[in-house]
Amino acid sequence: MVEDLFSPAVLQPQCSAKGCRAAAAWQLLWNNPKLHTPEYRKTWLACVDHRETLGSFLDARGFLREVKPFTAAGDAVIS
Repeated sequence: MVEDLFSPAVLQPQCSAKGCRAAAAWQLLWNNPKLHTPEYRKTWLACVDHRETLGSFLDARGFLREVKPFTAAGDAVIS
C-alpha cells in the first residue's frame, strides 16, 4: 500500500552525501555567515563513512559549527 511507504520503518534518516543511502550516524550543524544569523543552524546528516568528507567540505568554507551524534530523528536540530 502507498501509506506503507511513509511509515517510520520505511523512512529512515539517511546520509546527506550525494548518492549515499546509508543510515545517518552524525548530524553536522552549519550555517553560512553571509546568509544566516550566527545562531541559525542548518543540518546535514552523515553516515560513518561520510562524516569526515562532509565535515571537511563545510569546514573549508567556514560553515561548520558543530558535530553531534545522531541516534534518532528526535535528536535532529530543527531550524
